[in-house]
Amino acid sequence: MVAMMTFTFGFAGNESYRSEKSVANYDMSFDMRRLAEKLELTSEQMEAVQVIQECFNSDMMSAANARAHQRRFLVHQAVRKDAKQMQRVLNDKQFDTYMMLLGVTLRNKGL
Repeated sequence: MVAMMTFTFGFAGNESYRSEKSVANYDMSFDMRRLAEKLELTSEQMEAVQVIQECFNSDMMSAANARAHQRRFLVHQAVRKDAKQMQRVLNDKQFDTYMMLLGVTLRNKGL
């Protein structure tokens, strides 16, 4: 019985760790200074990008806390919304660079 309880608690602890790690993968906070430099943003663009990024991060954290079967849909929806908003603010070159950076970030996070 003791062995069974130890196994159960150990498994529950691993699930908690996986859950925390999984939620951390959905954090899409960017270093705005580095992003602004990479995209060569104007001050007006930087303000708009910061607001869009905060909304995107919020949407991604909502996805992280959703049930497993809803996560993929919510991530897809958040990325599409972010891309649509960024396309309105950035020029074509900036947008292409941003989408490349976002794609690499999502792949690195396993999303």
